[in-house]
Amino acid sequence: MEDVGKEMSKIIQKRDMNERYNELVEVVLKDSDVQEFIKENRERLTDEDIRKSYSKLYEFVQEKRKYQLNDPTMIAPGYEPRLTLNFHYIDVTYIPTEALIAKQKEEEIRKRVRAMDMPKDVREASLSRFDTASQGRAAAMAETMKFLNEYTSNPKEFHKGLYLQGTFGVGKSFLLGAIANSLAERGFVTTIVHFPTFTVEMKQAIAKDLVGEKLDAVKKSPVLMIDDLGAESMTSWIRDDVLSVILQYRMQEQLVTFFSSNLDLKDLEKHLTVTQRGEQEPLKARRIMERVRYLAKEITMSGNDRRNG
Repeated sequence: MEDVGKEMSKIIQKRDMNERYNELVEVVLKDSDVQEFIKENRERLTDEDIRKSYSKLYEFVQEKRKYQLNDPTMIAPGYEPRLTLNFHYIDVTYIPTEALIAKQKEEEIRKRVRAMDMPKDVREASLSRFDTASQGRAAAMAETMKFLNEYTSNPKEFHKGLYLQGTFGVGKSFLLGAIANSLAERGFVTTIVHFPTFTVEMKQAIAKDLVGEKLDAVKKSPVLMIDDLGAESMTSWIRDDVLSVILQYRMQEQLVTFFSSNLDLKDLEKHLTVTQRGEQEPLKARRIMERVRYLAKEITMSGNDRRNG
C-alpha cells in the first residue's frame, strides 16, 4: 500500500523548497474542500499552522481521490476522509460510508442466525420470497406473522413456536429460515439445526468428549428451530439423551422452539416409539410428544414441491 504523504513529509523534513514541493503545495491548496476548510477555520489557524499541516492535507487530497475512484488501496476502504481541526493542527478523520454501515449491519444480522448444516436457500430465506399461493402456505404465513408480532412486542413472555408439517419440498425449511432471518432483523438470536445431521454429529462427539458442549449450544439458544425432525435414524440414545434433554430444558426455561417435519404429530409419536433396534417404548415417546405440543402449535402446510416445481 502507498505510504500516503510520504513524499511530502520527506520534502518538508529536508526543507527543500524546490519546484516539486511548490507543485505539491499548489495542488493541495487548490483543492476545493481544503480551501473551504481553511476558510471556515482561518481565525484559529496561522500560516505556520497550515504549513505544518501540509502532509495531512496532502493525505486528505490523495485519499479523497481514491475514495471517489473506489480505489482498494485506500488507508481505510469504505470510509470517507474528512478534514478536522486538532487544536492548531489540521488532521484527517475517516467516516464510515452509508454503504459500509449497511454492510456491517447486514453482517451483524447474519451473525444472529446460527444455521447448522442448513442449505444456502434456507440461510438466505426471506418472508417476502415465501410462496403463499396455496392455502396451506398462506395459513402458515398468517401464523408466522402472528407469532412475530406477539413475540417482538413481548419477548420475555413464553410464546409457542410452530410445528410445520407437510410433504417434501412444500417450503417448511425455507419458512423456518425466513422466520429466523426476520427475528435477526429485530435483534433476536436464533439457532436452526438440521436434526438428522445433528444426530450424526452428536454420535461422533462421543469419542471427542464434546457431547455436553454441543448439546448446550443447541438447547440454550434463545430461539431454536429443529428442522426435519423424524427423518433421522432414531435410537434410544438420540431420543432419550439428546432430543428429550433439549426439549425438557426448553420447556422448563420456556424458550421459543420451532420444528419442521414430514410427519404429523401422530406419526412422529410412532416414529419415536420404535427405536432403530425395533424396541417399543411408547411411554418415552409420549413424554417427548408432551414437550413438543407444549412448545409448538402444529401447522399443516400443503402445496406443490418448491424444489421441483
